Amino acid sequence: MNLYVIIGIVLAALNALSFGLMAYDKKCAKAGKWRVPEKTLFLATACFGGLGGVLGMVLCRHKTKHWYFKLFFPLLLALQVIALALLAWNFRG
Repeated sequence: MNLYVIIGIVLAALNALSFGLMAYDKKCAKAGKWRVPEKTLFLATACFGGLGGVLGMVLCRHKTKHWYFKLFFPLLLALQVIALALLAWNFRG
């Protein structure tokens, strides 16, 4: 299996996890149940789940009133895109 395919599968899984945590936390917030800790949401997003975190924030309308989510989730996504672009550039062939 190609390295890029493996990386793509891992990234898809990490972003799905990040999105799922955001959606689950929103559902729990509406129902008044136990919530996912904010540091868990940030950790999932920081571990190359940036796109899932941002999409979860926007599509689920969750954590949009917290300035640190509105600032750092897109920033983490941008840094991840840059890191992946640099990785792809260095290993092109």
